[in-house]
Amino acid sequence: MRKPTNWRIGIVAAALALATLGMSAQAATLADRVGHELNMLPYYGVFDAINYQVDGDTVTLTGAVHYPVIAEDAVQAVKGIEGVSQVKNSIEVLPLSMFDDQIRLAAWRQVISWPSLSYLAAEPHPSVRILVKNGHITLEGAVLRQADKDALTIRLNSLPNVFSVVNDLVVENPQPRKG
Repeated sequence: MRKPTNWRIGIVAAALALATLGMSAQAATLADRVGHELNMLPYYGVFDAINYQVDGDTVTLTGAVHYPVIAEDAVQAVKGIEGVSQVKNSIEVLPLSMFDDQIRLAAWRQVISWPSLSYLAAEPHPSVRILVKNGHITLEGAVLRQADKDALTIRLNSLPNVFSVVNDLVVENPQPRKG
């Protein structure tokens, strides 16, 4: 029996490394494809927040939407992705309410009328999400400055028929405090 040479061992090691990279790249692309499919949903907008977690070939959907069809469409879109064998649906469908719809629109106006956030009106998928449930507002997503986050809490609390505002926005670019 011949003793393996160093170059043969190197080729085998390289092949194993590429196979490992391929598997991790495949997992990353599955998550990317899930995110892409969710962003392509026709009625998914600023009043909805769908989050997902990929675990192998299982995708778990969470969050909240204001129309039941959006949750159904999300599940169907993710089920159709190659490499997904199971979809766990934990998306909350917010109650249908004219009063909540009025609050949603008023809250959106408050968000985009704030000068440093007016750019959100032009984004197809704004980074700020407004969830309204029985007069209670929850903000999700991200803003660039702490001042924007704080101002939105104050502005939305002043809207008529709003009982509370939970601001879960993340500040993407926190500024260090001087002093």
